[in-house]
Amino acid sequence: MKKILVPVDFSKYSENALKVAAEIAKKQDAEIVAVHMLGLSDAVITKEEDSMEGLFLLKLTQKRFVEFLDKDYLEGITIHQTVKNYKVFSEIDEVAIEHNADLIVMGSHGSSGLSEVFVGSNTEKVVRTASVPVLVIKDSNTFTASKAVFASDYKLESLDVFNRVTTIFKSLGIEVKLLYVNLPTEAYLSTTEIEERITNFLVHLSDDDTTLPEDIAIYSDYSVEKGVFNYAKRINADIIGIPTHGRKGLAHFFSGSISEDIVNHSKLPVLTVKI
Repeated sequence: MKKILVPVDFSKYSENALKVAAEIAKKQDAEIVAVHMLGLSDAVITKEEDSMEGLFLLKLTQKRFVEFLDKDYLEGITIHQTVKNYKVFSEIDEVAIEHNADLIVMGSHGSSGLSEVFVGSNTEKVVRTASVPVLVIKDSNTFTASKAVFASDYKLESLDVFNRVTTIFKSLGIEVKLLYVNLPTEAYLSTTEIEERITNFLVHLSDDDTTLPEDIAIYSDYSVEKGVFNYAKRINADIIGIPTHGRKGLAHFFSGSISEDIVNHSKLPVLTVKI
């Protein structure tokens, strides 16, 4: 991991994300790219009489950036700062690609309804559209995760996500507990069918992966969201990892809506990776 992107709105939520990004950057010897979305109107940008206002707002933002990034916990870390006139949060992915970021760390308070920039809906937009992994941080000021739950449907299309998520967790020294949530719906599978799917999944992993079928817990619940949260609570997990289909596959086990609900409602940090 070489670069970590942190969206900044100068709130306590983005500072929580910045602190976590700093902890990860120090462990990984990575750089941080802090980005602020200015969101000026087209009129401010295009009309000559409003150009001075746009210039003033840009300079004010740059000044706030300098103050915001003047933190002791950032000492020794290379910080890049950029201001974009984006108003749509899906464009965060463009910044991540531009800077070759390996991870996006962003703050969120979920669906509490508070009037900050990174409310649940905007977090969801980033999670849904980002091509790089997204780590969503809630109210925690430190990142002391030692045990993670990674939930998957263990279909072959999830192999890449499995490898990426487990690699990230292991690089951070986080123990990974694997989970399959069985539902009493049309997606219900018998124990035998689940075990067959898991076995077929595991044989397609690389030769150096030693995961065994018995390493994957099968947990029954009424929804994927409840199953993930209840199992995480049972084993005292510190963080949750999930795949997401983004805008596609709404009938899929981990549809965009399910992943976003988990991100929005979880009190734990959540790492998402798009399939």
